[in-house]
Amino acid sequence: MASTLFPADFVWGAATSAFQIEGSPLAEGAGPSNWQAFCHQPGRVINNDHGDVACDHYRRYPEDIRLMQEIGLQAYRFSLNWARILPEGRGRLNIAGLDFYKRLLDALENAGIAPYVTLHHWDYPLALSERGGWQQRDSAPWFADYAAVVFQQLGPRVSHWSTFNEPWVMVHEGYVAGSHPPGLQHMAAARDATHNILRAHGLAVQAFRAETQGEIGIVVNLEPKDPASESAADLAATRRADAWMNRQFLDPLFFGRYPEELADIWGASTEHFPEEDFRLIQSPIDFVGINYYSRSVVRDAPRNLPFRTDRVEPPAEKTTDMGWEIFPEGLTRCLLWVHERYGDIPLYITENGAAFDDGPNPEGRITDQRRTHYFRAHLLAAQEAIAAGAPLKGYFAWSLLDNFEWAFGYAKRFGLIHVDFETQTRTLKDSAHFYREVIETAGASLQNMR
Repeated sequence: MASTLFPADFVWGAATSAFQIEGSPLAEGAGPSNWQAFCHQPGRVINNDHGDVACDHYRRYPEDIRLMQEIGLQAYRFSLNWARILPEGRGRLNIAGLDFYKRLLDALENAGIAPYVTLHHWDYPLALSERGGWQQRDSAPWFADYAAVVFQQLGPRVSHWSTFNEPWVMVHEGYVAGSHPPGLQHMAAARDATHNILRAHGLAVQAFRAETQGEIGIVVNLEPKDPASESAADLAATRRADAWMNRQFLDPLFFGRYPEELADIWGASTEHFPEEDFRLIQSPIDFVGINYYSRSVVRDAPRNLPFRTDRVEPPAEKTTDMGWEIFPEGLTRCLLWVHERYGDIPLYITENGAAFDDGPNPEGRITDQRRTHYFRAHLLAAQEAIAAGAPLKGYFAWSLLDNFEWAFGYAKRFGLIHVDFETQTRTLKDSAHFYREVIETAGASLQNMR
């Protein structure tokens, strides 16, 4: 047999998030979330789609776990619906909602699949959103209280936790672009949300150390920022874009300060916040999760939100259905950049995947060759990073299932498993069979595919 490309203890998994797959958002005493409310505002989501049913994972999770076993997954990354556990975001515990996650964790344990749990993947209790959400300093202790309840109730069942998934998206899309809840375009609110999310992360890490054992980290989305030219304007715009997306959250976590370029973007000093906040934010973590999809080529442009840049669009034949460039070497660059800039912190690829609308052929088979080639190229890029010294510990494909893709509704399909949203029928795509072989061979099969 060909030699393996990945270490024997490398973790192979797939990822989802609560609102994107669970459905039943108000079932059994759950409270409404910001996304549940946002979806039902006309025009917010393509085709006015919503997450009321999604993949019906709330009821169909046993079938989904059987499919995870069929793929050969060793780990499953998923998130919790905060309002399912604490309907008002604080105070009263919803036992029925908590019991759903206990059943899910029991079923994963019985299947031999390790849970990697994210506390917050964008769905936020509506009751707290109506009190100002992440703009309020109180939002940090609100989150810490929720985290403490979860650690007390579920901690012994889970060894790997993440506080947040892609806080940059929460801030950029929710407070700058306005395409996600709370739907604002207000830079001062974005600045405060960034800081309070980081404070919430720090408090949650401290609650974790007090309540349970295991490992805790955070998940960020990263992409290389390359200048469209060597002009001074494009180079400066690229530095701003890199600070805004790649360094806005990691620099405070590891260095206790914001990138200086944010002062121009925020329109305010990056030294606006108390020093003790940064000591809290720097509470030590055990790993960083990296979500990678593409890169940006940046050029200077007339001022807009949040800064003077434009993203240069790649040719259509080199893109996914999201319009994102297929650029696997960017994954290698991101992994090595984090390792070189922030040290020997263990890394996981917590999301990586591509949207392609490949449906069943007349025989019912889904031959999603483009997705298979995408995965192969990016797994080889991950292996290159390991060979160059990156402390990469695992890979989670995005996503397990075709699901509710936020403002895109059901128009974009990322799944290893095809979901017919009318019948809820699940079908493994060819990419899922490919991934199973990769897992079985620890990557050796990648060398045989062209």
